[in-house]
Amino acid sequence: MQSIITAENIGKQYRIGTQAAAYSTLRESLMNAVFSLPKKSYARRENDLIWALHHVNFEIKMGEVVGVIGRNGAGKSTLLRILSRVTEPTEGRVVLRGRVGSLLEVGTGFHPELTGRENIFLNGSILGMTRADIRKRFDEIVAFAEVEQFIDTPVKRFSSGMYLRLAFAVAAHLEPEILLVDEVLAVGDVAFQKKCLGKMGAVAREGRTVLFVSHHLQSIKTLCERTILIDSGCIHCDGPTDQSLETYKHLTRQPKVFTNQSLKDRQNRTSGAVRFTSVAGIAPEGNETWDFEMGSSIRLRFGYEVFSDVSSLGFYIALRSTLTNELLTSFKDIASNAPLRAGESSILTVEIPGNYLRPGDYSLYVCLADKNFERFFDVVDENVDLPWLRIYSDERDPHKTQGYFSMRARLMPGEHVN
Repeated sequence: MQSIITAENIGKQYRIGTQAAAYSTLRESLMNAVFSLPKKSYARRENDLIWALHHVNFEIKMGEVVGVIGRNGAGKSTLLRILSRVTEPTEGRVVLRGRVGSLLEVGTGFHPELTGRENIFLNGSILGMTRADIRKRFDEIVAFAEVEQFIDTPVKRFSSGMYLRLAFAVAAHLEPEILLVDEVLAVGDVAFQKKCLGKMGAVAREGRTVLFVSHHLQSIKTLCERTILIDSGCIHCDGPTDQSLETYKHLTRQPKVFTNQSLKDRQNRTSGAVRFTSVAGIAPEGNETWDFEMGSSIRLRFGYEVFSDVSSLGFYIALRSTLTNELLTSFKDIASNAPLRAGESSILTVEIPGNYLRPGDYSLYVCLADKNFERFFDVVDENVDLPWLRIYSDERDPHKTQGYFSMRARLMPGEHVN
């Protein structure tokens, strides 16, 4: 079978301290030209350049569903941007044999001033579809996205969840031969994530090709038979998903040492009205740590800053296992019923009882939203380079340490049976 995607010796080089080239409006270009200040000229230095990708080679057949995993900064998103023709490789070439639908970030390809309806037709036209073909799928797209009431509203007024649902629905339903999906589903709720995974599975069963970048390894395991592991810009492993996941587990086994971790310098994938600025693990003795003895209580302290006025603030936290990202436990509460003003900052502290978690390594998923969790302000998950929350124990009895939770059950008095 002929390959539908071929990557031949792909490399992408960036200069440290500069932004990747991106499309801009005429207004932005004129403003930059008028108000930009003269900059001091520096000689080009070799150590100013980094390779985000280097010597990447692979082939993907029609109908394959391939996962792409790796640590933050490994080059996963850069690879998908090259495959989507958003950016050009520094070296090598990519051969694509089919139309490409891509979802690289919330609202990729949408024009904010156009309505949802207009953006559906715009995206379909970009894919080379006729208006008649788009009309046939229009109702299905709108129903999947659950935005019927707002379909004639400019998408700049959509919440982040609505934006994401429509963007995914358009990318998945306009029948591209190749569907490229980056880690964006974390913005949606659990029900929508399952809905998207189901749709990607249906796309694959129709014989189309899916390339899925995600830190949500359980989704990779469920959806993909083959997975490519990228590390430091190179392919570390390319094979059956179970093999790649096990290799990834060993690759990330040694945690970094963190105390109070700054969350300021990172890409925001939501509205950004309120943002986390720091997170720290606090031991019962009061010192900062990410290692906790089994049985001790765990406190997590989150700093946040308000960038735009909001009417309320909701907070959600979940713990996941580091390998499967299976949702283990979650907590949702209202942090503030009162309005918050731009410029304010504060701290949220969560306490997790220590008599429930068994030894193991856990990753954090936390988000800030409005109190109804309809509009997401900020999300911190596996895309952010946080340490693992590690529970340890000297207990030798495996019945007391295996699994995720300690069950506090009580044996009831027995009944006599004749």
